[in-house]
Amino acid sequence: MRQDHLISARQLSRADVETVLDRAAEFDAGLDSGDPTLREHHPGEVLALAFFEPSTRTKMSFDAAMKRLGGRVVDMGGVDSSSVKKGESLADTVRVLEGYADGLVLRHPREGAATMAAEFVDVPVVNAGDGAGQHPSQTLLDLYTIRENAGLDDLTIGIIGDLKYGRTVHSLATALTEFDARMHFVSPESLRLPRSVRFDLHEAGAQLREHTDLDPVLSGLDVLYVTRIQRERFPDEDEYRKVAGQFRVDVDTLDAAADDLTVMHPLPRVDEIAPEVDETENATYFEQAQNGVPVRMALLDLLLTDE
Repeated sequence: MRQDHLISARQLSRADVETVLDRAAEFDAGLDSGDPTLREHHPGEVLALAFFEPSTRTKMSFDAAMKRLGGRVVDMGGVDSSSVKKGESLADTVRVLEGYADGLVLRHPREGAATMAAEFVDVPVVNAGDGAGQHPSQTLLDLYTIRENAGLDDLTIGIIGDLKYGRTVHSLATALTEFDARMHFVSPESLRLPRSVRFDLHEAGAQLREHTDLDPVLSGLDVLYVTRIQRERFPDEDEYRKVAGQFRVDVDTLDAAADDLTVMHPLPRVDEIAPEVDETENATYFEQAQNGVPVRMALLDLLLTDE
């Protein structure tokens, strides 16, 4: 894979995905064995983190990934402690950060922000989430987790929760069109996939069906990808309350599922997966989060290497 930036899962061909995941598997093995040569990949290089929204997993795993490759990280910090608070534009912010680093990871509440930022800088930009738009590096670690647990071809996946505002859903569904995947989308009617996303999936030849109830499809799933209701995206708190808690996966839910069902979640969760599910062999969401380090190591290595 040789991209200047990673802004959307739409950029990723099957070959691109497999290149990243194969490289991630190599790094994963190196991390497990304590391979000291990992730090020889990008010594002296610097990655800038610009997060205009809160983040735990994405931010910390990019930080860990760069450091495990031998590089360093500079962090803009919270919006309230930066010049953004003084009215600095996003274009000016990223142009300044370009002077400090060899690559930039950007999270922003406005859809399209990463696309705009990439127009102003020459260093690689990774979109770490732009509003309800895309989150392609999350998609890569999701695909890595699916490949490790269920395989990416002849796959039946159920994606449940907030499909309207869930950027992880939009990215993952887009990437799965490159594979032999049957997708079942389960949500309240008010949180269906956006029309534009459905159109793009149909245009890509996706095998998809939409449902308001999980029960009819659960037994046939290889993977259940659970998402939280994106409270921060709702323009109206009353609308959020109408759908909050509507779907919940617990051990009783798993009784109707295949024994080898893989349960995933991009995290953070609120109450959509009961804590007792954590103790089952189906739960892979903490493994999924851990996979963010080798996958983002692979992504940074490919973006930062001139070949």
